[in-house]
Amino acid sequence: MDRKFAAILAAAACLSPLAASAQNVAPASPHTVTGNFTLATDYRFRGISQTFKLPTVQGGIDYSHDSGFYLGTWASNVSGLQYTNGASLEMDFYGGFKFAAAKDWTFDLGVLHYNYPGAFWNNTAPSTGTTKFNNTEVYAAVGYKWASLKYSHTVTDLFGIRSEVFAPAVGGLAQNCGVDSSNTAYTPANAPYGCFDRSGSSKGSGYLDFTANVPLSDKATLVAHVGRQTVKNYGRLTYSDWKLGINYDLGSSWILGGAYVDTNAKESFYRFANAVPAGGVTPENVKDVSNGTVVVSISKSF
Repeated sequence: MDRKFAAILAAAACLSPLAASAQNVAPASPHTVTGNFTLATDYRFRGISQTFKLPTVQGGIDYSHDSGFYLGTWASNVSGLQYTNGASLEMDFYGGFKFAAAKDWTFDLGVLHYNYPGAFWNNTAPSTGTTKFNNTEVYAAVGYKWASLKYSHTVTDLFGIRSEVFAPAVGGLAQNCGVDSSNTAYTPANAPYGCFDRSGSSKGSGYLDFTANVPLSDKATLVAHVGRQTVKNYGRLTYSDWKLGINYDLGSSWILGGAYVDTNAKESFYRFANAVPAGGVTPENVKDVSNGTVVVSISKSF
């Protein structure tokens, strides 16, 4: 094109309100909607396998506003051996407010509800009422660059743990480290599974989580985590977990991950059998879902 003619067209465009308007950049929307999808060899929640050490399919959708307000939902398959009588599904719903108070510092306050459709503890039959696994927590987190510290506090029983389900599970009465209705005394010394009363609730349990995502290169990130789950009134259920791994950016929002995950949870509380043969439970069909393992995952955000 002749440069003079091009200059005339440019001048005309400058004089045309319609053309000038077309050249303006539309303001960015304050609303953002994103999604995520993950395939993994195991679903580990606070170090404990939720899928009987089997693969998982997970996904979620998140909405955020420029003000810092956000909402989201996320779902995963879980083991029907661990979350009995339900759909073998976990559905999470959460919302909160995340903001920056200073350079490189972020703060996050929110609430998270874990829902397991139809699932309830086996030792609370429908005829006597059901104790569900559903759990609600409030949380607060502070982040600095690639490190974060988060505390989650239950406002319900922790995944349904209370004396009516815990005592039968360990084969004994509710041990209150005092005197029960039959005038039987319990003390910490003879209450091997911890002290709790007959209405012993786990409401008020907490989880402290420290996580660091350390950049190693443009593509690779070191992931290090340590957590501490405390269970109110059920001290023997309290444990720590840790993780060390690498995430690698494959491009186009695909992330390949690998990590070693482990806990010091008491194995006797986390053994599940996938079947009970005529001869009784054998080691071949029992898994301890709290011990160490390597988890490989691939995820996509969009």
